[in-house]
Parts: sequence; structure tokens; C-alpha cells
Amino acid sequence: MKVVRNLDLERYMGRWYEIACFPSRFQPKNGANTRATYTLDPDGAAVKVLNETWTEGRRGYIEGTAYRADPASDEAKLKVKFYVPPFLPVFPVVGDYWVLHIDDAYQYALVGQPSRNYLWILCRQPQMDEGVYNKLVERAKEEGYDVSKLRRTAHPDPPPESQETPRDGGMWWIKSLFGK
Repeated sequence: MKVVRNLDLERYMGRWYEIACFPSRFQPKNGANTRATYTLDPDGAAVKVLNETWTEGRRGYIEGTAYRADPASDEAKLKVKFYVPPFLPVFPVVGDYWVLHIDDAYQYALVGQPSRNYLWILCRQPQMDEGVYNKLVERAKEEGYDVSKLRRTAHPDPPPESQETPRDGGMWWIKSLFGK
């Protein structure tokens, strides 16, 4: 699988909105305004990850850490570690996070992983130009992804910038285990 080389992690940091993804048991089925915020640790070796989604006005989130799978490699292959369940983080879950495409301005990205079971189309804005979206879908097809599984993420109302919204206490995670 062809991945980005020489990813500038500092430029990649910040807020990304999920434009589309493969459905996952780790996310609520009816989540909206889904976004990720990445913050580089001072030493530059790890990235703080904050994934957020809103369901019925309540904020669900999980925090984790990302790091280069092989620090000596120039490939954009990262590992992401979350502790679950979010309300009592005990068990580590580690996954692959491979940047398959990023534009020169670092405004949109295609992220997947080697099993091709997960795929995300990300953008710095909650909406994406349809031509850009189609280009990223084609790129995913080239890498062997079944793009018929892509689900668009709704962004009907921008969520608040702060984290001062009602939280669901991690219930979304429990519901997701049962396919809700």
C-alpha cells in the first residue's frame, strides 16, 4: 500500500473533520460533527489524539496517543493507542493509522490501514468540495478499498469549540459494542 512519505507532523497537527469513513464498532452509528484534534508532544515523538462525536446533542470522546510505527522510516505509518472503555480506561487498544494521501496545503487527507477494514476521509473544514472527495475515493479504490462501504459523516451544526457540552459518560462506547 502506497503511503505518504516525509509527512510533516507539525503541519498535520490541529483539527480535522471526518467527512466520510467506514462504519466502525468504535463509533456511534448516528454520530455527527465527528472530528479529531491532534497535538504534538513537546519532544515531537508522540501525538495526543482527541476524537469527538455528537449524538443527540451529547459529546462522546476518547483520548489516545499516536506515534510513528518505525521512527527510522520516512513513511506516514503511525500507531494509535486508546484505552477503553473511555469512562474507565483500563485496556489498551492499538491500531494502525496510515496516511495514504495528503494535499500540499495539508487541508485534506485519506487515512487507512493495512487490513483495509478502516478508512477515513478528513478535511480541515466540516464540508469538502465534491471534486476533492471523489479524487480521494478514487485514490482509496486504487489501494484496494471497497469504497461502497464509505458512509458520509453529517455536519449539520458546528459543534462548540469548547468541551463544555453535555457528555454521554462513555455510553456510546457500550452501545457500539451492541451495534447501536
